[in-house]
Amino acid sequence: MSTGTDPLAPLADLPGVPEAVAEVRKAVDRLYGHRVMRRRAQEVTSEAALRGARASAALDGADWPLEEVRRRSDFSADPQARTVGGALRISAEAGQLLSTWRHSPLQVLARLHLLAVGDADPSAGRPRRAGESAGVLFPVELPAAEGVFGDGGQPAEAVERGGELPPAPSPEEAAARLDQLSQLLAARTEGAASGTPALVVSAVVHGELLALRPFGEHNGVIARAAQRIVLITEGLDPKAICPAEVGFAELGTEAYRTALLGYLGGTPEGMARWITHCGAALRLGVRESTAVCEAMQRGMV
Repeated sequence: MSTGTDPLAPLADLPGVPEAVAEVRKAVDRLYGHRVMRRRAQEVTSEAALRGARASAALDGADWPLEEVRRRSDFSADPQARTVGGALRISAEAGQLLSTWRHSPLQVLARLHLLAVGDADPSAGRPRRAGESAGVLFPVELPAAEGVFGDGGQPAEAVERGGELPPAPSPEEAAARLDQLSQLLAARTEGAASGTPALVVSAVVHGELLALRPFGEHNGVIARAAQRIVLITEGLDPKAICPAEVGFAELGTEAYRTALLGYLGGTPEGMARWITHCGAALRLGVRESTAVCEAMQRGMV
């Protein structure tokens, strides 16, 4: 059973979540034990950042081939290019924001938004205001893997709504809930709460940011980057070599949307579905980096 005073702790005991946590931990530990990590860890980190950024941009509607992302130097030509460029900037700087995240998550989120949209945008680094759109979370459909969920189906709500998300909260409500999230994370940093697995904490941060959509655009890229930061600061993936973004893209946007509907519903079953979906995405990210390590070991990279 979970211990401590963390209000997130009960989520760790939901059906299927302990197993997801254990599977993720086992997969991550196996990757960190790969012999390539002893000699070329920084290269694996860099490659994971590139692949994670490419996948996160794809989920935001800019699905570019990996080699095109690797080759390109100018990301200002059109909206898709700017989306990819923003995801790359976020991925490159996320590791420098860890100490700030521990005491001021809201400051980091503002920085992530500025990186996503560029400093020429007048809305850069500030939450949306009254009358401003929250943007679209899932602009494209990526092929979903077979059997993402155990029963092969979707919640009735998702079927009836066609997977449509409810409207984003008002800017005022979003700001209040962001402040609550920041206080919760700060309490964990100060040692007032502990014991909740990193997978659970990162899934809640990710889900809450998708639910609130606090900025005018690029909320998906920002939410996924925040999940990555939590996985690093919570110690599950300190070298940032497990690109969960790759897993979310591989599982497909329909599965992503359906799992998020579970989070938004707030039921124990829905929350468990969201957390286990995040776990499945993270394991696929581990698989991606394991393949990179194997290619390095064979001298192919």
